[in-house]
Amino acid sequence: MGESNRRFLVKWFDSFVWLEYSKEKDAAFYFHCYLFKCDFDKQGKAGSDVFTEKGFKNWRKGPENFRDHVGQVGSLHNKATQHCTDLMNQKQHVETIVIKQTDQARINYRILLTAALDCTRYLLRQGLPFRGHDESETSSNKGNYVELLQFLANHDEKVRAIVFENAPKNLKYIAPTIQKDLINSCAAETIDLIISDMDDAFFSILVDESRDVSIREQMAVLLRYVNKKGQVIERFVGVQYVSDTTSSKLKEAIEQLISSTNLSMSRLRGQGYDGASNMRALVAVAKGNENIATFFTTASSVVNIIGASCKRRDALREQQQKDIMETLEIDDLETGRGLNQETTLKRPCDTRWNSHYDTLLSINIMFHPVVKVLEWIVDDVNQDNLGEANRLLKEIQTFDFVFHLYLMRFILGITNDLSKALQKKDQDIVNAMMLVQRCKQKLQSVRDDDFDDLLREVSIFCGKNDIDIPNMDDLFVPQGRSRRKAQKITNRQYYRVDLFLTIIDKQLVELNNRFTEVNTELLLCMACLSPACNFVAFDKQKILRFAKFYPQEFNDRDLMKLEDQLGLYIVDMQSVTEFSSLNGITDLAEKLVNTGRSRIYNYVYLLLTLALVLPVATASVERAFSAMNIVKTPLRNKMGNQWLSDSLVVYIEKDVFSCISNANIMRRFHDMKPRRQQL
Repeated sequence: MGESNRRFLVKWFDSFVWLEYSKEKDAAFYFHCYLFKCDFDKQGKAGSDVFTEKGFKNWRKGPENFRDHVGQVGSLHNKATQHCTDLMNQKQHVETIVIKQTDQARINYRILLTAALDCTRYLLRQGLPFRGHDESETSSNKGNYVELLQFLANHDEKVRAIVFENAPKNLKYIAPTIQKDLINSCAAETIDLIISDMDDAFFSILVDESRDVSIREQMAVLLRYVNKKGQVIERFVGVQYVSDTTSSKLKEAIEQLISSTNLSMSRLRGQGYDGASNMRALVAVAKGNENIATFFTTASSVVNIIGASCKRRDALREQQQKDIMETLEIDDLETGRGLNQETTLKRPCDTRWNSHYDTLLSINIMFHPVVKVLEWIVDDVNQDNLGEANRLLKEIQTFDFVFHLYLMRFILGITNDLSKALQKKDQDIVNAMMLVQRCKQKLQSVRDDDFDDLLREVSIFCGKNDIDIPNMDDLFVPQGRSRRKAQKITNRQYYRVDLFLTIIDKQLVELNNRFTEVNTELLLCMACLSPACNFVAFDKQKILRFAKFYPQEFNDRDLMKLEDQLGLYIVDMQSVTEFSSLNGITDLAEKLVNTGRSRIYNYVYLLLTLALVLPVATASVERAFSAMNIVKTPLRNKMGNQWLSDSLVVYIEKDVFSCISNANIMRRFHDMKPRRQQL
């Protein structure tokens, strides 16, 4: 302007809070004046359009012109501001003014809403249905919700007067739409409290999918993070219906669910997934061999046919007790506390390695009683499944079945500790990596040295149970295939190479595929943070290497600071007795927070939190599916997707939900949409 350069000044925002500036037009505007300009035009009082259409650009006299625009109390600017304030204030809305509520009406409304919310709270915490088998919005069922309201009314005169006697129109709060809004408010407040507890911390997601009773594919999502106390927390945030389980569809559903929680994906530092197409269990890998697959089918059939009736289960227990007594009489059974207890056949589960291990153990221990029960079924012409029992009786009394039984029991016994560890909610990835390494070492050792020991145990078992033992030097005769096309191999070569070595090699390959060289390097570097045995695994260079996996958190300057900090950190840790007895990085993180050292060694603590948020397994997600089977039952299969997700959030995270006040829930319920009554 003239010989001087002038521009809009940012400090003007502080003096004139209503001001807005357009970079594109290099001009100042007032949105409220623009919003209500039409109302003023109709009254012939529109005034200048500088702050509504053209934009103000006279920067030399900016503040002076701004004050002139604001004007006196009754100016158009101040009227526009008041109009906007009235618009945003629900209590000023036309619906509210027309009702002209009295104070008593507000009190009655609050009593009514509190009673409805108390019923909602109880049913959600217990995982109970609201309206019986049909909980759709068109349902006419009354169910538990009405019964609870009636119960409250019988014990509270105010509730009875408001809900059932003096105001029958208030029964609309029993309608499914109102229940749905209340449930959604409860779930939203629960998730908000979880997000608040995270305090913008780094987090990982754990995802799995499963079918509900309506045969709809549901994807469950949990968040894993480290809270302010240094504790690892896993929280359920909802289920999402997915029409397809391809990676693109799952990614879209995950982003939609995460965005609804107002979390930033920039804080995401780990992902854990499960499912048959993404992560096959060791049992599933073994089942890739047709003979092992046939064996597991036979074992499962044995469990099912004997467990099909109470009479057969009783017969199995009686035969087991009889065998124990006979063995004790000939002094051929070890006795002592916890030994020779009554047991039963356990059913396998495809998502749990150790469930298959337990099944094989029970068949191994109860083999003779199982044979006797199958013989009893075959001999009794009145029994169902007679033909199936006869087939199973022949199959299990073969050397092939016993060899498969001992081989898979042997292999799954090695991985059993790893399986249990990966299903622990509080497992950290350093311990998991150590268990994986031990499993791989043991499997390799068994592969190289233990075939003859296994064969000896199988032969002894077959001898005790009158099962024919083939000569290992004879030619192997395949069952169910043409002998002319069969490869000429000995029995020993078949059982050692085609079964023993092949199955173990598949287990090793699967473990190596899950833990690639990059992953292994990451985890081995992470293991140097372990405080076990007074920080014996500490290695500064590996820890620095671990930090380099996170360039967003550790630039070159931060890495130098971390290197300097690590020197003082290890001296401090090894000289303080309260850190000498820690076992894992989970304990270490909590102790650092409790002693205030998380602030002193801030870079080390940051590394610990990054290590702790990495998911080890998705067992917590599978527990969510167990809860889904409680909330959505075959008799309650008409739940909407949002109703199901909200109900699960409250049911699973009931400890969080119990910390939320009725006032917060009612406020959210009231703000969801305009209500005729006001709080």
